[in-house]
Amino acid sequence: MELVLLPFRWIYRALVWFANSPRTLITSYLLMIVVAGFIYGEVEERSPADAVWWAVVTASTVGYGDISPTTWAGRTLAALLISTMVLLVIPLITAHFASRLIVDDNAFEHEEQEQLKADVRRMRALLEELATRQGIDLPPLPPAQPVSGPGSASPPVGRSGRSGRRRPRR
Repeated sequence: MELVLLPFRWIYRALVWFANSPRTLITSYLLMIVVAGFIYGEVEERSPADAVWWAVVTASTVGYGDISPTTWAGRTLAALLISTMVLLVIPLITAHFASRLIVDDNAFEHEEQEQLKADVRRMRALLEELATRQGIDLPPLPPAQPVSGPGSASPPVGRSGRSGRRRPRR
């Protein structure tokens, strides 16, 4: 089963890498326009300017209709270009810029999460030591919760936000 899923993991990792780089997204968009325009110009015997214009209009799904493919190869190219842009490139560009707009300034940084976990461990050890001195039996720790995010041990539902002010970034 692992072997079957391996190509999908590679594709997923490539998409994540691809989506996290605006330079890569814009470069790939421009490259797709140029390559599709070149291929279209060769297949449909159009000028380079018309071919690139067709690629831009087709990739943006505007489809003015002033230039359209007449051959089977040109129509297949148009279908591939539209599908790739609509299903992959445009959503990745949109998601990238949306993720830049939606930033939680109150989110803990990794170092802060690690410090909090260390503090909780230290408090637990002190509490156990104090309970032992006083002869008190502490209840056992609850079973471990599945991790919902990097450095997080609480489930995503019912999580409270961080209160207080953030320290300035260095």
